[in-house]
Amino acid sequence: MITRRLPAVLAASVLAPIVLQSAQAQQPADTRVLTEIIVTADPIGGRTADELIQPVSVLHGDELARRLAGSIGEILDGLPGVANADFGPGVGRPTVRGQQGSRVVVLDDGLPVADVSGEGVDHAVAIDARGAEQIEIFRGPMTLLYGSGAAGGVVNVRSSRFLPDFAPSSFARLDASYSPNGDDRQVDLQFEHALDEAFGLRGALGLRRSNDFSIKGFQEEDQTEGRRGRLQNSNLSSDTASLTGMFRQDWGHIGLGASRWRTDYGIPEVFDPQRLRGDGSDDFERITADYERIDLRAEILDPLPGFTTLRLKSAWTRFEQQESEFKFNRADGSFREAIVEAEFQNDEFDTRIDLVHAPIAGWQGVLGLQFSDRDFFADDPRGADRGFYVRPNRTRTSALYLVEELRTGFGRLEFGGRIERTASRADDVIGSRVEGVTQEDGSFLPLPEQLDRRRDTPLSLSAGSIIDLDEAHHLRVALTRAQRMPSGEQLYAFGRHAAAGTWEVGNPELDRETYTNFELGIDRHLGRLRYDFTVFYNRADDYIFLASEDDGTGNPVFVNDIGNRAGEGAAADCAPGAGGLCRLRNQLVTNQQADAEFYGAELAGSFQLVEGPVPLTLHVSGDLVRGKLRDGGNLPRITPARAGVGLATRLEGIDMRVDFQRVDRQSRIGEAESTTDGFNLLSLDLAWQLPGTGTDTTLYLRGRNLLDEDGRRHQSFFKDDAPIIGRAFYLGFRTQLGGR
Repeated sequence: MITRRLPAVLAASVLAPIVLQSAQAQQPADTRVLTEIIVTADPIGGRTADELIQPVSVLHGDELARRLAGSIGEILDGLPGVANADFGPGVGRPTVRGQQGSRVVVLDDGLPVADVSGEGVDHAVAIDARGAEQIEIFRGPMTLLYGSGAAGGVVNVRSSRFLPDFAPSSFARLDASYSPNGDDRQVDLQFEHALDEAFGLRGALGLRRSNDFSIKGFQEEDQTEGRRGRLQNSNLSSDTASLTGMFRQDWGHIGLGASRWRTDYGIPEVFDPQRLRGDGSDDFERITADYERIDLRAEILDPLPGFTTLRLKSAWTRFEQQESEFKFNRADGSFREAIVEAEFQNDEFDTRIDLVHAPIAGWQGVLGLQFSDRDFFADDPRGADRGFYVRPNRTRTSALYLVEELRTGFGRLEFGGRIERTASRADDVIGSRVEGVTQEDGSFLPLPEQLDRRRDTPLSLSAGSIIDLDEAHHLRVALTRAQRMPSGEQLYAFGRHAAAGTWEVGNPELDRETYTNFELGIDRHLGRLRYDFTVFYNRADDYIFLASEDDGTGNPVFVNDIGNRAGEGAAADCAPGAGGLCRLRNQLVTNQQADAEFYGAELAGSFQLVEGPVPLTLHVSGDLVRGKLRDGGNLPRITPARAGVGLATRLEGIDMRVDFQRVDRQSRIGEAESTTDGFNLLSLDLAWQLPGTGTDTTLYLRGRNLLDEDGRRHQSFFKDDAPIIGRAFYLGFRTQLGGR
């Protein structure tokens, strides 16, 4: 019943601003404005979210503190147009308007997080957002500013590491929490110390430890026997550390920092000793990753005649990851024989220079240069008969971009352009590695040992306007043409990805994608009623998507560890000791290309029902995205429609908020994809700032999935194997010593 009513709920959410505005007209004028929060990912600088044409959400202060969680996807889940494509608690990748992976660029203080999260659905994003000061989410193509990979959107995680100003005195800030669900322990510590007026240090430490998490019911979608209530192999650990030095003078400032992120997490998989294969063992997949990074930031005032500011951002990164198989011995009940099945390494250098020029005939803008050099390696170290997952490759990208803004009597105009030069070269592969991988479909073979170098010049253009309808309302219109180059995984994959449970086939002949995106939005930013409503249409030519093949019964095709299907020497049941060469345990997926389109709507709004010492605020939200092929059919893993409502108040120093969200059923599915039932999410947040302690200390309690729903996220590749975690409570505190 609730599912059938969801379109009506969305319609009501859309109409709510109009109805509430009518009521607002009968009340005294309220001239309160939104807190001015500068969007740091905007290269022009100094502009708030309200002044940007692109749809952007900003998490800051109490709202960010309320949402902080173990992964960036979990933090952002539920924001308009943004969802979590998780693969168990260890992996939480943001999905923006139905697009994820390499199409959504995650930035660490303005530069890409140079990991391999875009090269596999089971790979975590190498960033700990619990220490963030602000998170900025741009929805829609951002290729003009951040390269062809940002065709779906951008998430910028801004810390305090490179802020030029220091607190009046040294301080330390601690945030710690505990949840009985999974014995989940999280700690984040930050400190700052100014050595003198010109130089200071900032540091941060973070950790997370957990056991397996609790869920509602069985782990697998169609499971009817075995263990209930536990997400097996979902335990995890992670550690982060950073140290940054900042030097400032009248001419500007410069900062140098080093950071490290390490993690070890399991890929949820059902394990039942009664269902072990003939050799008496089963296996679990685990991933360990290590991310090291050095960052340089500088800002110079009045660097050249005609230019007001020069900003330099550079980062050197090394990322390493191993995926291992742990076998279970039924005789003694132990796990043993950790076999490394895949190794990844990514060495990357990224830099960008922004030159903000002085106004010219009223136009204010920025000229930018960007360069990236990426050396990617992936291999299965077990031997030639196992093939490889993604062929090692190197990609170099250089770009020139320009963004200009003109303030007019009716609002603002903005134009921009970017030209990019990309060259990539895949390593040669020895013949034995090629011959060890076979496919029934002859179009997959012969796989050439050598591939030609790829060169291309994608171009992005944008134009938009903000129209001031009155002092409280803006109308935003934007048109963007963006081009995106295929990722390394889409071009060069050919082999088993064990931890993801897939056997993936890329295509070195894929063309670049071209997007034509139109946005229309209206927002109200004054008074008791606030809202932001956006509709969009995105036409994607030559869109690349990961498709499953139908086996003729509506189910996906599965192959063995070297790509054989049933009838090619592979069988569903193994003889003792046969191992993975006869087990059909890998879903066959191919990177295909076709014309597609995305369209949808997003709403976020609030209305202050009661003012005074005990205020009461109503929050509403909703989003809808549709992704389909223009020749017919649906794209896979598109986020279902969602609608939410919440109430927030404050009583005697205690902040309280209750939120309810309905996630609709997704029945518009791609080939060999299954439907996903809808579910409800109820959450609770309490925060109490302790009075009279002499410190800034807050106790908080968070409740998540209070209805203990067995929810499955349709945008997750393996939703049928890993539901959302069950009812969870988090008890924690935040405190700050010094800094005043």
